Amino acid sequence: MNKLKILNDPIYGFITIPNSLIFDLIQHKYFQRLRRITQMGMSYLVYPGAHHTRFHHAIGCVHLMQQAVNVLRFKGVAISKAEEEALYIAILLHDIGHGPFSHAMEHSIVNNVSHEQISLLFMERLNEEFNSNLTLAIKIFKGEYHRNFMCELISGQLDMDRADYLKRDSFYTGVAEGNINSERLITMLNVVNDELVVEEKGIYSVEKFIVARRLMYWQVYLHKTGLVAEQLLIRVLKRAKELTSLGVKLNASKSLQYFLQHEISIENFNEETLNIFSQLDDYDIISAMKEWQHHDDFVLRNLCEMIINRDLLKIKMKNKLVIKGKLEKHIQKLIKKYAISKEEASYFVFTGSISNQAYQLKHQNINILHKSGKIQDIVKASDQLNLKALSKPVTKYYICYPKEHIATKKQ
Repeated sequence: MNKLKILNDPIYGFITIPNSLIFDLIQHKYFQRLRRITQMGMSYLVYPGAHHTRFHHAIGCVHLMQQAVNVLRFKGVAISKAEEEALYIAILLHDIGHGPFSHAMEHSIVNNVSHEQISLLFMERLNEEFNSNLTLAIKIFKGEYHRNFMCELISGQLDMDRADYLKRDSFYTGVAEGNINSERLITMLNVVNDELVVEEKGIYSVEKFIVARRLMYWQVYLHKTGLVAEQLLIRVLKRAKELTSLGVKLNASKSLQYFLQHEISIENFNEETLNIFSQLDDYDIISAMKEWQHHDDFVLRNLCEMIINRDLLKIKMKNKLVIKGKLEKHIQKLIKKYAISKEEASYFVFTGSISNQAYQLKHQNINILHKSGKIQDIVKASDQLNLKALSKPVTKYYICYPKEHIATKKQ
């Protein structure tokens, strides 16, 4: 079978699959599942074009990694064939552990198991299947390889993951502010003492990258409508799990049933759990919500209706903590109007916070290599004064509560 396939990508044009091992990994059912996991969760309720998947993103990352390897080799950085392949595998599989709607799973039907941990479990399983050919990739993915720049290319402040998702999400949402020049950034990369640096000429591209990251977070990833939709989804799954534990039978796919019936943490995330997780995707959640919107339970029914019909809760953003009394006022209003318990009402009235930090000063800095050989952090090297401000986290607080009415009886 011809494994040297070419894919046509709307962002980069033709993407070549570098070798037959990468092709076989892409063909694997674990990876094909990513075609059914949206890259941006519930953001399509705000930006109708944002229906691209984790599959698109992972393939784009491999393409950028090929460019990075070529650029660094051209500049005399030694990268062996084994290291090159490991970089492609690590970036291809970096998101393979994402659950339905990306981040909603981590906060609802599994107990604090991150997608990175599940990605690692998938990679270890694939390593057994592929005769230990993923061993080096796993080492790089975990950040344990002695050549640190390789770990930074997978997970750093200027990694191939960010270089792809900012450009891709900007394209599919139509938010032009995120459209970074990833090719230019990659062309400016170099390595000094096994650490990733950006040549001085690329300083403005880095500034644009950091500013684009900030704008994409406020305008897209932390958009208040997308935020309230994701919070509702987390609460749908939490309520479904709660009802299941009380013995209520809910219609759902077998794989979703499993996660509703079991308390899953990283300690008991065994082979069987991983297999069932690999069958779970966005479609399980959507079809379950379509069923549950007709359920007898007031909370589950209304939460599902809100998402399915995009009739969401009202959300207000503040710069300071929401006063407790305000929350209580909305809860009491609901209790009185619908004769429900305080616990039930709190599914519809809640507060939270979001934080945006475009550049983390203490986390694998973006270093600029001057012509003199001097290496400086981007904040010091740049004459752009607000880069220092962008390295400080900005926190906003929100309160969610129903609009004037929510449905009272089963349709």
